[in-house]
Amino acid sequence: MSGAANGPGAAPGGAAGGGGLPDSAQRAGAEWLSGRGAHADVVISSRVRLARNLAGFPFLCRASREQRTRVLDIARRRLTTTGIAERVLWVDVHRAPPLDRTLMLERHLISKEHARGVALPAQGAATDAGAAGGEPRGVAVALPDESASVMVNEEDHLRIQVVKPGLELGAAFEAANRVDDALEGECEFGTLEYAYSQRFGFLTACPTNVGTGIRVSVMLHLPALKLMGEMDKVRRATRDMGLAVRGYYGEGSEAAGEFYQVSNQTTLGKPEPAILRELEQEIVPQVIEYERASRRLLLEKRRRMLEDKVFRSLGTLRGARLLTPEEAVVLLSDVRLGVLAGLVPDIQAQTVNQLVLLTQPAHLQRVLGRELDQGERREARADFVRKVLGGN
Repeated sequence: MSGAANGPGAAPGGAAGGGGLPDSAQRAGAEWLSGRGAHADVVISSRVRLARNLAGFPFLCRASREQRTRVLDIARRRLTTTGIAERVLWVDVHRAPPLDRTLMLERHLISKEHARGVALPAQGAATDAGAAGGEPRGVAVALPDESASVMVNEEDHLRIQVVKPGLELGAAFEAANRVDDALEGECEFGTLEYAYSQRFGFLTACPTNVGTGIRVSVMLHLPALKLMGEMDKVRRATRDMGLAVRGYYGEGSEAAGEFYQVSNQTTLGKPEPAILRELEQEIVPQVIEYERASRRLLLEKRRRMLEDKVFRSLGTLRGARLLTPEEAVVLLSDVRLGVLAGLVPDIQAQTVNQLVLLTQPAHLQRVLGRELDQGERREARADFVRKVLGGN
């Protein structure tokens, strides 16, 4: 990776929980997987994202490659000199090896579109923008905790995001605002001015982001609601409130292991405090209580079924010789439910959180220190999980 000796997979993170994660795995954890924060049993993380565009440049869908390169250069200089974090790792995503791009995607530092570089091809550009030498794009990552990152040339010129563990949207918004304020204004390289309309607010490539340019989301783990057959009701209720319910990697992804992202859909005409308050104080607390109530009902009314599901999954993880990433997430989801229900006292939820990330293809290869083909990864993943969870 360009810009630093350590890529995201080696950035220091919080110590892992019980279960015996090796040192290399502990270093691979981001703050949002720490298991800390309010309501961390249900809320894995809170994210605030701000969409911004530079005045004087076309939106990316209309920009030439030369204009995109200019935006990238301006953003890189600004992000690496304004002191937005203790240290800043800059990555030229279009030059990064595929494994590093996948690693950043798995860590939620960049989007699928940013990793592939095909969201908004520039006029006259080749269609295979994800290849080396593709469309100019980058990301700045705040170290050591990776809680803040800024994608450059994704859908908008800048996508500022802050991710916090648990239900901490207010803290995430304050941190995102600090980055936003630090970027705008004068510096030694000149003035950076955002595209802004007195009538509409911040101008963005997608009309649904016009206004505040804010998108707030929480990642929830809702296995008990799924087992009780209540997830469809939750989906309908949140959508009726104008919220989007998406999978683990956001828009267009599936809810692997009953991990869901809930976010606002529009930003025009609604101030940031109202958006934050609605999600953090009104809607998400209800979903949290529904999940906890479902967990209690499972223990009271369907305990044997719950125990069977949890220990069957734990037994598979402790004994499997081959595991796909999809299987690992589903089985780990069951074990996490068992941990929170008090059925598995020798494993901490934080350990499971870490394993969900570390069993993904790029992280597994980074932890093991070598590239593996798909078949080798299935075997290595099973070996790794057995060691962490005390299997044989």
